Amino acid sequence: MMDPDYDLFAAIVAEGGLAAAGRRMRISPAMVSKRLARLEERLGARLIHRTTRRLALTAAGERLHDDLREIMTALDAAERRVSGAGAQASGTIRITAPTSFGRMHVAPWLGRFLDEHPRVAVHIDLSDDYADLLAARVDLAIRITVDPGQGLAARRLATNRRILCAAPAYLERFGVPRKLADLRKHRLLAAEGQLPWRLAGPDGPVTVDGTSHVRTNSSEVVRELAMAGVGIALRSLWDVSDALAAGHVRQILPKWEGSADVGLFAVHLPQPHPPLALSAFIDFLAGLYQPVPPWERTGMEAGPGPA
Repeated sequence: MMDPDYDLFAAIVAEGGLAAAGRRMRISPAMVSKRLARLEERLGARLIHRTTRRLALTAAGERLHDDLREIMTALDAAERRVSGAGAQASGTIRITAPTSFGRMHVAPWLGRFLDEHPRVAVHIDLSDDYADLLAARVDLAIRITVDPGQGLAARRLATNRRILCAAPAYLERFGVPRKLADLRKHRLLAAEGQLPWRLAGPDGPVTVDGTSHVRTNSSEVVRELAMAGVGIALRSLWDVSDALAAGHVRQILPKWEGSADVGLFAVHLPQPHPPLALSAFIDFLAGLYQPVPPWERTGMEAGPGPA
């Protein structure tokens, strides 16, 4: 058993505040503060910057937390080895995912995961910002990217297929492009930083440059504009498969798609023995998205719906 003040410090970091840690440990906020001060005095170092609005680890606190996480992970692995494979995943996992993808393809399945792993608690944040796993105290990030990040453990869950598409109303008004060069005469839609488009096709890779007909920082706005007939967009299949099936958008120039280098990754800090809850969630996602993700299973039996 570790020093209980170390357990308390780990709880403060995991919960993001003294009061929340007190509720988890079933002690008063005043006692949490007192024991944290006692630990800092014993170690001779400030561990946490405390303000009325936020909590932030000091450099010493970061080092201690990293060391404690390794120790706790090793203890958990040792217990699993002794108790056998029947040990259950438990504890809290903190997850971050892109806003649209998390809402459409992670959140609907969380109920099933939690039913399968009743001792696991999930904290999920949706954001299109690039999360620093250490600074944000995140256990797992779902990233849609070419490079999931240096020095991180990453598991590729699926290829992120992207297609050119537009609403029938737009195509009726402006015509259907027959070749890539025709795109120069059309209204393109992309969020900031998403142009030029890097496509792959029968003649190899090609770049399509241009200016978005509507400027926006939101990929979700681009999707809505495309469905409203404002222009042509390069969209991920996970984002528009339902709209394609319903006829709200149509694929154009089907021989050309976004580069296959872009993948869907589960990313976490490297550690010799990841917590069983973290490994279980990554395996759960892989089971959902492999070998063929549900948004690509056109004409196939997708199995039961999300919990």
